[in-house]
Amino acid sequence: MILEVVQYGHPVLRQKGERVEAVTPPIQKLIADMLETMHAAKGIGLAAQQVGRALQLTVIDVRGVTDRPSTMAVDGAPVSVERHMPVVLLNPELTPTGPPATGPEGCLSFPEVFADITRPESVQVQAMNEKGERIEFHCGGLLARAVQHETDHLHGILFIDRMSREVKLELKPELDALQKATKAALKK
Repeated sequence: MILEVVQYGHPVLRQKGERVEAVTPPIQKLIADMLETMHAAKGIGLAAQQVGRALQLTVIDVRGVTDRPSTMAVDGAPVSVERHMPVVLLNPELTPTGPPATGPEGCLSFPEVFADITRPESVQVQAMNEKGERIEFHCGGLLARAVQHETDHLHGILFIDRMSREVKLELKPELDALQKATKAALKK
């Protein structure tokens, strides 16, 4: 089932997600719905907060993105990113492993808003997957950027919080309009 993606201004986007202790049938359904929603919206990542649930749960799928490559390694050995997609991360913990890199980002909760964001180029990821198993991998490129962007969501951090002051000022009219529209819709 395709879920509604909440927009900037909705309070759930600022909520820190609760840990997911077990993969229950409702969590499995939420994962399936989030994957369907992300693919329908042509996104590469979606956090539970973006569908109105304050949980430590995100789904990511970078398959098909050819202009911004991704790397992935398990136990120090490179693996095919495509074979490991989509990836479901519950309670992810990240350790930055690369130097800062600046690249473009957008967000399904901020339609038509894009900006260059600086984040570590690569990260080590530890999480639980959709089967309740502990997983660990190292990633770089677009996958590392997506993992960091979505993990931020799980802590109530938005990509606008990572923008330079100048860029945020430049986007202020669009951000204010989006926030105002969202708050007006919530009052209805």
